[in-house]
Amino acid sequence: MITVNADGKIMVRRCLVTLRPFRIFVLGIGFFTLCFLMTSLGGQFSAKRLGDSPFTIRTEVMGALESRGVLRRMSDMLEMLMKRMDILARLENSTDLHKGDEARFPLDRFQPAAGLMERIQAIAQNVSDIAIKVDQILRNSLLNGKVMEGRRDQCEVPRDPKYPDCAGKVEWMRARWTSDPCYAFFGVDGTECSFLIYLSEVEWFCPPLAWRNRTVAVAAFPTLTVDVARLLELIGTGKESLSFMKKRIRHLAQQWLRAARRLEEKLAGRQRDQKHILVHIGFLTEESGDVFSPRVLKGGPLGEMVQWADILAALFILGHSLRVTVSLKELQSHLGVPPGRGNCPLTSPLPFDLIYTDYHGLQQMKQHMGLSFKKYRCRVRVIDTFGTEPAYNHEEYATLRGYRTNWGYWNLQPAQFMTMFPHTPDNSFMGFVSEELNQTERQLIKANKVSSMAVVYGKEASIWKVRGKEKFLSILNKYMEIHGTVYYETQRPPEVPAFVKNHGLLPQHEFQQLLRKAKLFIGFGFPYEGPAPLEAIANGCVFLQARFSPPHSSLNHEFFRGKPTSREVSSQHPYAEDFIGKPHVWTVDYNNSEEFEAAIKTIMRTQVDPYLPYEYTSEGMLERIHAYIQHQTKSPAMQSSPSPLALSPNATHLVWSPSAGRAPQTWPPVASLQVWVSEPQHTCTETCRQHGLVCEPTFFSFLNKEEVFLQLSIACDSTEYEMNHLYPAVAESVHECYLQKEPLLFSCAGSNTKYRRLCPCRDFRRGQVALCRDCL
Repeated sequence: MITVNADGKIMVRRCLVTLRPFRIFVLGIGFFTLCFLMTSLGGQFSAKRLGDSPFTIRTEVMGALESRGVLRRMSDMLEMLMKRMDILARLENSTDLHKGDEARFPLDRFQPAAGLMERIQAIAQNVSDIAIKVDQILRNSLLNGKVMEGRRDQCEVPRDPKYPDCAGKVEWMRARWTSDPCYAFFGVDGTECSFLIYLSEVEWFCPPLAWRNRTVAVAAFPTLTVDVARLLELIGTGKESLSFMKKRIRHLAQQWLRAARRLEEKLAGRQRDQKHILVHIGFLTEESGDVFSPRVLKGGPLGEMVQWADILAALFILGHSLRVTVSLKELQSHLGVPPGRGNCPLTSPLPFDLIYTDYHGLQQMKQHMGLSFKKYRCRVRVIDTFGTEPAYNHEEYATLRGYRTNWGYWNLQPAQFMTMFPHTPDNSFMGFVSEELNQTERQLIKANKVSSMAVVYGKEASIWKVRGKEKFLSILNKYMEIHGTVYYETQRPPEVPAFVKNHGLLPQHEFQQLLRKAKLFIGFGFPYEGPAPLEAIANGCVFLQARFSPPHSSLNHEFFRGKPTSREVSSQHPYAEDFIGKPHVWTVDYNNSEEFEAAIKTIMRTQVDPYLPYEYTSEGMLERIHAYIQHQTKSPAMQSSPSPLALSPNATHLVWSPSAGRAPQTWPPVASLQVWVSEPQHTCTETCRQHGLVCEPTFFSFLNKEEVFLQLSIACDSTEYEMNHLYPAVAESVHECYLQKEPLLFSCAGSNTKYRRLCPCRDFRRGQVALCRDCL
């Protein structure tokens, strides 16, 4: 029988007895260790949050939320320790039950117990040292915390006349800060200071707090670049529309390269600001339906995608920093949209100087940016195919006067809307580009033209359903072989007459080759104002189109109904009719057989060279967008009396007075200003054009003065300020003069038989109607 030393028995019993307080002891060690680790590492976590997180505006409030998370994790860890202590307790109880058998266990089974006691003593000493360190850290933390907590406790609502809404907004926050999760996301926790931090830094209703830090961004200067590989990556993949745009950019890369070099020489090293630009193509997002992408390969309209591809290329080549989105999720990510119901502004200041989008994207931005949309809407540029006139843009006025439509009422500066063609000077003409030919290509085209070949404008079968097409097509078929490029899958579309040679939908380069052979490019009246007629004219075709009588408008035609413009369209392509004209463009009455047939005969005998207006070349578009980006961000000048205008030498109009002193720094420069009085029922656009000029709405503020009427020898028995998009104007029959009360309603569009309008006009660069002679 094995005997056990009595001292060994006593040691074993003592070790077993110590298992009960051992649970509490280990629990204490775990707690103090966690406190030490979290306290010592807390500064590192805070520093990491400041450097790594994009949401660094509210350090104090966010720290409170994170502290609660730390305590929760500590609680979980302590619960785990308790479970392990329970296991030890069960082990101890089991040992007590078998105390009577302890004499039967060998002595070496209990040798580790003595080592365990030594380890416990060592841990106890370490815990004592840790406690001293923890006490020191806590004292420093509490000392620093008192300073910040003192600020939080002492926050008072400031009484600053520059922020009259501050007190009311704080009161609202006290009652409603829990109504949307986004407030807590920004650090609002119910304290007065959190309200003021939010209302001064996230929103802007209260003045900044003096003890909050701030940083200022520094602008960079761009260089022209033509490496489009990076741009193609930015555009992304996954949609046929994106593939089309990338192919176009790649195809025109060399043309952009040559244009960039010419523009760089023209600018001669002039300093330019680099902009951070977001391009959000809203109509391609799934949320808007993306009806274009599925139709790219089926003959659907490509005009919008042509323009967007060229806008992307121009912005990139001008050296600006771009981000491109075609999904709502990407848009929210780039803008910094907070979670919640859309009541809060963005999580940080908008990182983009400009945002190019469309009406779909504009609606999405307003829905998700909260109050930030109003703050940053001046940075938005809306690609708007047909234009938005001021009468439709001003929400209150549009609602009161019956101009409200599905697409207007945004209260933007009218120049923020950018059109495909120069419809109205109220908006900015963005445009697109057509493929340019070198001299050799131009000569080959002239040599290979087939005078008896015509191509029909229209890739969708629905376009061929136009009423009366059989009559004029039969006349055309007497003189020319007619070709079509109508999409079909299995069989010839029944809408296309049998005598038309249909090639089906052609790739862009094959379509260009077809145009280079053809003499005539003929339109059926739709689609309106697309890029194809300019491409045809650039390839040496004559464009024949129908005259609309009466002109189409939102009042009498379904296509224009609901569009924010009162413009009357007299033909399928008004730009081609008004800015190009004969011999390249013929506009005739298709219902008049004699006129139509005579036009066909004359066109066959007429020799025309390929022609492309400068403003639709790559250099012209780069020049125009460069000028917009560098100058349009400046606010229009508002002038007070006296009038800086003087009567011209021939006493027909007003010009900028040489004695007016130093001219204000405006864009366009005021030296180009001329003031003319319209005839009744003439728009300012028409009035300026009659004098070889362009209406410039930026200059309205200089002539919206009573003395201007006197300078023009206009008698006014009374003068009133009112909201009306036709003012300033005079009702000569009753000698009443009217001045504009709302600057957003200054408009080159609109007319009335009752009024003669005061019209601000300017000169323009040859081939570049959007820019004055000194505007570059």
